[in-house]
Amino acid sequence: MLKISISGIRGMVPDSLTPEVCLNFAKAFGTYMQGETIVVGTDTRSSSEFIKGIVLQGLLSSGCKVIDLGVATTPTVGIVVRELQAQGGLVVTASHNPEPWNGLKFIRKDGIFLNSQQTKKLLEIYENKTFEEAPGGSAKTYNKASEIHINKILKAIDPKKIRKAKFKVVIDSCNGAGSVITPLLLKELGCIVIELNTNTKKLFPRGAEPTPENLTELAAIVKKEGADIGFAQDPDADRLAIVTETGVPVSEEYTLALSVKYILQTTSSSRRIVVTNLSTTSAIDHIAREFGAVVIRTKIGEVHVAEEIKAKKALIGGEGNGGVIYPKVGFNRDSLSGIALILMYLANQKNKISELVGAIPEYVLIKKKITCDSSREALDFLENSKLKFQKDSLDLTEGVKVIRKIGWLHLRASNTEPIIRIFAECKDKKTAEEFIQEALES
Repeated sequence: MLKISISGIRGMVPDSLTPEVCLNFAKAFGTYMQGETIVVGTDTRSSSEFIKGIVLQGLLSSGCKVIDLGVATTPTVGIVVRELQAQGGLVVTASHNPEPWNGLKFIRKDGIFLNSQQTKKLLEIYENKTFEEAPGGSAKTYNKASEIHINKILKAIDPKKIRKAKFKVVIDSCNGAGSVITPLLLKELGCIVIELNTNTKKLFPRGAEPTPENLTELAAIVKKEGADIGFAQDPDADRLAIVTETGVPVSEEYTLALSVKYILQTTSSSRRIVVTNLSTTSAIDHIAREFGAVVIRTKIGEVHVAEEIKAKKALIGGEGNGGVIYPKVGFNRDSLSGIALILMYLANQKNKISELVGAIPEYVLIKKKITCDSSREALDFLENSKLKFQKDSLDLTEGVKVIRKIGWLHLRASNTEPIIRIFAECKDKKTAEEFIQEALES
């Protein structure tokens, strides 16, 4: 099954993400971008180089001037698009999906993913096969992408403070696109770096998502080496998770919370705006209140958060899946920016990471999904939920979010398949489970 959403396209290689699909999407994107300059990067999947060759063929046939970064993180591609004033970017990646999944992500000239209206136009070109055939296409390699990304980060923080601390850091890049650039950044920051899973020639050694259950090896090495912190990335390095110095992996929700707290604690700006999505932890609201900041919540999807950050000139934003968006660096979820901000927080506070995590309000977030027979059934479920919870405070920005003193419940239809996603966050697991059960009762 080919999944198409505002996060791009994903599918199994070669079953649903076929060479023909990749070629036609590249032709559609080249046509949509009117044959202008396109930056291309890939993650390290076994199929990525093959797919890139097909993508280049499609872009060149549309007259595009392609700048090939080779292996590059998704946020790196977004940053280079802006720095080189390209018309757009294309990343060959399936993000946190395992092999044999792969996919394509489409970036516009401001470094942000295509939004729903722009994706609709791209899909119309793809489905109708109204591809432009144009001469003049060209391709060249570019080897300064990592340097640009790292320098953007160094200019956005105070690297001297981190260098002075001489942190010992274990980095687990899942043998993905962050495997080379992330150790380079850490060394620039004066860290003692212990590399784990940073071989781009090897397969993913663990579950691709940087969730606690996938970080047992990282946790053991952090504790064994007496490291100050462990960081884990997903294959395209847009998500970041943390392991404390005690060898405890913490929820990805803490990545954004810690980054937000550092920024709000150290900024002198009177314009204190934080942007995140509807399903991100309430710890963000708690931290914002502490520092007199405003939290704006958007629909689910990185592009919604990024566009709002840009429009409102927010200080920081992101998603609770470990995705930090720091506009001083770029408008994509960026694990490298997250690493830099959290190390700045550690250097400023002179506390251990376990203590900084312990100071964040603790919530229990449970995620479930139910399968529906059709998209129509999913929409009916949401309409019935509105009636069921009509006496509660509701946020209908996307789906149905029920807000109570005990916590919140968010019900929404998937963008790619007939399922309902159900998130509940409360102060304890039992209450969150009961909240979900209430939603499921007819």
